[in-house]
Amino acid sequence: MKNILVIKLRYIGDVLLATPVLHALRDRFPDTRLTMLVNRGTEDILKWNLDVNEVLTVDRGTPAAQLQLLGELRRRRFDCVLDLTDGDRSAILARLSGAPVRVGFNEERRWRGLLYTSVVQARALTHRVERDLEAVRALGMEPKASPLVLCTSSQDNEEAARILEELGMGGGAPAGDTRPLVMMHPGARYWFKAWPAERFAELADRLTDDCGCQVLVGGDAHDRPVAEAIQARARSAPTVMAGRTTLLQLAAILKRCALFVGNDNGPMHMAAAMGTPVVALFGPSDPSVWGPRGGRAEVLNKGLDCRGCFHPTCTRGEESCMKQISVEEVFSAAQKFLVRSSRFGVH
Repeated sequence: MKNILVIKLRYIGDVLLATPVLHALRDRFPDTRLTMLVNRGTEDILKWNLDVNEVLTVDRGTPAAQLQLLGELRRRRFDCVLDLTDGDRSAILARLSGAPVRVGFNEERRWRGLLYTSVVQARALTHRVERDLEAVRALGMEPKASPLVLCTSSQDNEEAARILEELGMGGGAPAGDTRPLVMMHPGARYWFKAWPAERFAELADRLTDDCGCQVLVGGDAHDRPVAEAIQARARSAPTVMAGRTTLLQLAAILKRCALFVGNDNGPMHMAAAMGTPVVALFGPSDPSVWGPRGGRAEVLNKGLDCRGCFHPTCTRGEESCMKQISVEEVFSAAQKFLVRSSRFGVH
């Protein structure tokens, strides 16, 4: 195969979790042209990934824009499409690309299965990384185990240092200030996947008072109100970084952190990919499927059955899966990582 398209029309974390597929394909087909099609806003995850030759983006746009995208796909004359999305839209794009080999998932057993030449039978409760690699196995390959791939440039690293300097972090550890830098990320795609803001605030105070940490509250522009609410509630006044970085600047800052604490979200996977220790707070999502992959991590999850009220409401109130995770539990998990970390001057 000389020309392969991989489709992943999901979110930041999903695209990052698919990078072992790109690595497996590159390992098996070193001279093949690999193109990946992703949703606009997630493409920077792949910007410096050496396993991929080209990244194309999809947005809702106008009918004319959709036709232009379809024309781009057909002009490239792909030999094979691996659709990792498991969605109708991506299945249609795979079929209309004109590729003679089309591999995809159809866990809902919908009509889209007819659009593939091979439907992957994924095993139940398999981590998303292994699940995506099943598409590679459908090509008759046995991929080698590989880590998530997230790369930053020297410019991203320099800009990360500048942002930390502007925020009064002295450039972040290990440059200058030796206090451990902790990133808290309160954002979540759905409200019922978010740990309460007041608990993040209490945790920030514990990390500052008991561990001597510098605490950043990250996120994108949409997360800034909750980040500011955490800052206002905490005596230690953690620094709000939400909305101030690009994805790759965030990745470069995460690499400088001694610890990441946050909900099940894309930045959690980014932190793990950068080798930063992670304390991941899971509610309705299954960590055996969506847990962090990469460096050291501890997942806190109460294992409740959320099928009855997963979306759009949660009826458990104060007994919800996220509210059952206590500040003491999270601090204890964080403290273990910080005590082990000599790299950042914590003993």
